Amino acid sequence: MFDLEEIQRRARQASEQAAADMHRMTEKTDELTKKIAEPARQEPDDAAQAAQQAAQQMEQQMAANTQRQVEILGQIFDADAMAQMAMNQETLQQIMKEQVAGAVGLGMEELMGQMFGEDMGVLAAAMETLAMEDMDGEPEEEDAFSEELEQSLYVLLEETMERIEALPEPEPVPYGKDAAKWERFGILLSGLISTLNDHSLDGMDVEAHIPVMEQQVASIVRRSWGIDGRSELLDMLRYLAQEGYILRYRVYAEAGSPEELVDEDADEEDRASAARAWRFVQRYQQQYGPGFLAGWDIGRAAMLARWGCYLGWITESEAVGILWDLSQRVTEEIHSWREFAQSYLFGGLMWKLLCGDSSAASYLGYLADAATKLIAGREDGNGGQWKACPWPGQRKIGFAP
Repeated sequence: MFDLEEIQRRARQASEQAAADMHRMTEKTDELTKKIAEPARQEPDDAAQAAQQAAQQMEQQMAANTQRQVEILGQIFDADAMAQMAMNQETLQQIMKEQVAGAVGLGMEELMGQMFGEDMGVLAAAMETLAMEDMDGEPEEEDAFSEELEQSLYVLLEETMERIEALPEPEPVPYGKDAAKWERFGILLSGLISTLNDHSLDGMDVEAHIPVMEQQVASIVRRSWGIDGRSELLDMLRYLAQEGYILRYRVYAEAGSPEELVDEDADEEDRASAARAWRFVQRYQQQYGPGFLAGWDIGRAAMLARWGCYLGWITESEAVGILWDLSQRVTEEIHSWREFAQSYLFGGLMWKLLCGDSSAASYLGYLADAATKLIAGREDGNGGQWKACPWPGQRKIGFAP
């Protein structure tokens, strides 16, 4: 018979050891990062050699930690499970080798971008997309959002939305009661964030179930959204589906002045935040109603549903049902993938104005690139997932999976 208490004890030990290993790996990574930065002050030949050595050391350290985690887990799981983990480990090591090989010989800025920026930079962009406005850390400088900057962002938003509008897109098609089509559509509602994160859009799982990837996804959800389990996930999904920025936009549109949106004891940053968003809404409310924010709300909710399923907080059948409901809601307000992308850009800028984040211009660029890839695809054949799945022609039907 299995000794349940013994298995649980060993599982706790494995978890604690894995956490300690991850902590040590983080410390080692910091040391190696300093080593990589040091060659910038050396001669060019010496810098290239030092950068190559540091990159190789980082590869070895990451491989050693991955191996250690697999060995710890081997104390608990059976031979079949360990064989699968070994395959996962080989995959990770191959990815690391490819990244390190591409980094050698680059300049310092390019080297850091290759080793950390290409993956972590995109991850950071996606985390910006998802972070709640009240969890953004230190406020920006008071002069970060001048009137001139606000006006330039409006122009950039309008120009970017016009470029999205010009992209060719298939006409909507009726889905009827085709459950597979609705499920595919629901997954693709997470397309912008998935593309920024380089997540898979082929099925419900965003990544392969490898411990390090699961840890990474959990970190995004916890740090960016403050969600740490099933209950908090479902509460946030309800908020996004039923209130979200649609309600916020409506409240700001109805306010006669920004002062109506803050309490008497609000600090200067809160007042400045409300004033920026109020000016934004006043500028566009005649052109776009509150329902236009559906793409921004539902796109983020769809991503959270997929993340929650991947982490085991909700079942796949629950995720399918949630995505179906989100699909019905978004198609009541949005009528094409182009409009969905425009809604996301629009809501994203309102969020950036509320946050006081002066990186809004680059953020809009990330989103526009992702939308273009999804709608038009690339010459190498990547992307085009939205193009291959036309928008539903019928928006509300009496069918649920």
